[in-house]
Amino acid sequence: MLRKTRIILAALFIVGITLLFTGIGTDWWVWMADLQFLPAVMGLNFAVIAAVLALTLAVGRIYCSVICPLGVFQDIVIWLRRLYAKVFKKAYARRKKSSAKKFTYSKERKWLRYGVLAAIVICIAAGIQGVVLLVAPYSAYGRMVTVAAGQSLAWPLIAVAAVTFVGLVVLSWLHGRAWCSNICPVGSVLGMVSRHAMFRIGIDQEKCVACRKCERECRAACIDIEGGKVIDHSRCVDCFDCIGVCDAGGIKLRWAWGNPSEKAEAAAPSTVDTDSSNGRRDFIEKASVIAGAAVLTGIESKAQMHGGFAAIAPKHDPERETPLVPPGAVSVKRFYERCTGCQLCVSNCPNGVLKTSTDLAHLLQPHMSYADGYCRPECNICGTVCPAGAIEPLAKFEKLTVSWGVAHVYHKDCLQRQGVDCGNCVRHCPVGAIRMVTNRHGREVPVVDEELCIGCGACENLCPVRPISAVRVNGRDKHVRHNG
Repeated sequence: MLRKTRIILAALFIVGITLLFTGIGTDWWVWMADLQFLPAVMGLNFAVIAAVLALTLAVGRIYCSVICPLGVFQDIVIWLRRLYAKVFKKAYARRKKSSAKKFTYSKERKWLRYGVLAAIVICIAAGIQGVVLLVAPYSAYGRMVTVAAGQSLAWPLIAVAAVTFVGLVVLSWLHGRAWCSNICPVGSVLGMVSRHAMFRIGIDQEKCVACRKCERECRAACIDIEGGKVIDHSRCVDCFDCIGVCDAGGIKLRWAWGNPSEKAEAAAPSTVDTDSSNGRRDFIEKASVIAGAAVLTGIESKAQMHGGFAAIAPKHDPERETPLVPPGAVSVKRFYERCTGCQLCVSNCPNGVLKTSTDLAHLLQPHMSYADGYCRPECNICGTVCPAGAIEPLAKFEKLTVSWGVAHVYHKDCLQRQGVDCGNCVRHCPVGAIRMVTNRHGREVPVVDEELCIGCGACENLCPVRPISAVRVNGRDKHVRHNG
């Protein structure tokens, strides 16, 4: 029953989050993104952090088997491996590889596990987002779905997503949840808590007949029958497969605090936890480090001018002195410090404004581009879907009171100066920041009132000049809130 319930919940989460990354049912599934642990840490969402830690302290790492999409993705690969082994069972038997669908116990690699975690903590505290993005489980899954759905096809995104996909499939096929046990920073943090969970899967020493079915079925390779019939609860992801395969009924989820059998299991000779006497102290020390680090820390625009049957050259983004980041980001620095590069805002941007950056300084993180559209005042989707707090949600049309960029007219490129009656930028500015004035040559040319301009990019996007618009928007380091 526990296993079936876990599978149903995991299916709900993986389907919901996958649809979310494809832009389907945003209002229905966005709460699933808000529950992701690492984005919550980056966004200092203490309510979600506390909830996930409390859940882990109660029942162990169920988060990794239900809520985390990358964990569920690995479980799907493991299921396919087992299915493949069953289908080709005779072939495996002929090759004397009958254990092809089985796993074996492996010792905890603390040096790798906590080495990666320490590196991630340092990077978060120092604001080095590139390393964090590569190992963040939610972001890694988002990149794979975004590329598979064709939502963003920037070459760095395709390369990283492809390497991640192939690496995870091979690793999961051969070694089960090895990524979660040795590399994933979220798994390492939750593992320190799950060692002391109130309810833990335990082995009844009297009922166990040492058949080792549970050990061979364990996708986390954390059950050691030969070494004392013990379970490394820091790596156990609560898949409950072991409970289902035990014919003797010797494995159960049970209350662990103060349980004599749990004490006996901890005292058994095993390489799983040789420092059990110091486990609680280590947990407090490591948890303090993590908590301290957390505190430190396409739809193309249809409004373009029609060119009849003539081919229209594509627009290119101009060089910007300051990057454009979405309204709600507060500042460029804050945005890139908190963004995990999960691509959720890119996938769900209906105007094609948010793109995956190919700039090395902000690789895989989004930036704003007005080549295919502009940031419409009535749209607030990016802020509602961002799980890391990099983009704070704004009410519809609230963007009219926030300035995240300033437009500038390059008159040498403007059609008005060349005697063509255009005025697109004036007509389409939603805040009336652009007006026509007469220059010294007697021609009307557009000028921008920087106090009124919000940086939405309507002028840049709808300017008919190509490939670089005559009106170009530069970002603001810190966004300005207008009165109104």
